[in-house]
Amino acid sequence: MPASPSDLFAFLDLHGIGHRTVQHAATFTVAEGRDLKATLPGGHSKNLFMADKTGQLVLISAWADNQLRLNALHRRLGTRRLSFTSGDKLQEVLGVPPGSVTPFALMNDTQGQVRFIADAALMAFETVNFHPLVNTATTAIARADLERFVRATDHDFEIVDFTRLI
Repeated sequence: MPASPSDLFAFLDLHGIGHRTVQHAATFTVAEGRDLKATLPGGHSKNLFMADKTGQLVLISAWADNQLRLNALHRRLGTRRLSFTSGDKLQEVLGVPPGSVTPFALMNDTQGQVRFIADAALMAFETVNFHPLVNTATTAIARADLERFVRATDHDFEIVDFTRLI
């Protein structure tokens, strides 16, 4: 059974990670959340769950306003070309539906199937914001705490500067 937002908040508390959550109407895209994000300080994200032809799974958390050169990313990561996964695969591995992709869902990847990539532009913000496993809320945590969270879920924490991909 995948974790709930309450499970997430308990996990954050257990690991001493401060967090603040704001409830809001469901948002499925960066564009839908623009007005909301203007009222919340920090870096806002877009999160992509992708796979290559060999089945390697990659979760990318990028700054919402960054242009991602996904056609070049695979060379930097040493994977085959990446494409978006199915909603079924997303639900199976990360336990969230489309529209709720978030690094917080790594707590559901107990098999360690997913490689996590953080965008350098997002990590430039002191505070970063993500859906807390549902797209009807946004949870803010400190940049350093994102890395603590990811490592607490037994995943590596990789930072990629998307502006340098060629």
